Amino acid sequence: MHNDQLSGQRFLIVTVLNVCITVAELLGGLLAGSLSLVSDGLHNLGDSASIVGSYYAHRVSQRPQTQKNTFGFKRAQIISAFLNSLFLIVISVFLIIEAVQKFFEPEHVDGGLMIIVAIVATVANCIATLLLSKGSKHNLNMRATYLHLLSDALASIGVIIAGILIKLFNWNIVDPIITMVVALYIMWETYPIIKKTVNILMQAAPQVDCYAIKNDLMQVDGVTGVHHVHVWSVDENSIIFSAHINMHDMMISDAEKIYDPISKLLKQKYNVTHVTLQAEVERGKKEDLYFDTGKDIR
Repeated sequence: MHNDQLSGQRFLIVTVLNVCITVAELLGGLLAGSLSLVSDGLHNLGDSASIVGSYYAHRVSQRPQTQKNTFGFKRAQIISAFLNSLFLIVISVFLIIEAVQKFFEPEHVDGGLMIIVAIVATVANCIATLLLSKGSKHNLNMRATYLHLLSDALASIGVIIAGILIKLFNWNIVDPIITMVVALYIMWETYPIIKKTVNILMQAAPQVDCYAIKNDLMQVDGVTGVHHVHVWSVDENSIIFSAHINMHDMMISDAEKIYDPISKLLKQKYNVTHVTLQAEVERGKKEDLYFDTGKDIR
């Protein structure tokens, strides 16, 4: 809970910083006649909305389970991470298109003012990025927001470099080149998040080998068969497992002695957080795992 409170505080601080950056870049871009700064300011404005959405998803995900939402609201952050990442891809495509246009029609800007505003934006973006860097390692929602801010910081650094080269050598063409490099980097970093969030929303098995699980379960004393295995995730930290377990005809109290080592094995070896088992004697004993006929999404 303490870490959740810290995450909420970080989101709030980052939101305030991003709004300030947006105002500074929009005003600076208009005064300097820099379309790059104005575009970056609009990018930050979109990011501010994304950060607010991420923070709201973070708050929603902390709500307790209800009769209707028996698994809780953890997937709110997964949905937010997916939408944020998708938004980043859209912005990157827009930046690439804009960069190509500017490459053939470079614009003259006030390099000095451009550098000053970009330095201020870079400092603020770096602070915001550092605030979310730690939590981004274990939370897809925070990682998507972190990549938003990292892309902003890189874009601001790119604007500084472009401003210096424009100021010293009048190389206006450098602006679209740096913009394109940053956009491609954003897309490269964002794709794994989109892939992982889609897998979670599609209830794909989270990096576990179902056949290996079956083989391990067959080694448990009393287990004579395993079938109808399902493994999925609610979020990146919660793995759910269900299966039909064949065993000899016995009392429920005796069956529990088989359930316990199974649950312990799954939690310790495969990080499973929730286990559901259905005991059977002969029914389904000759059936398999039921996932050999399809094709995975890559």
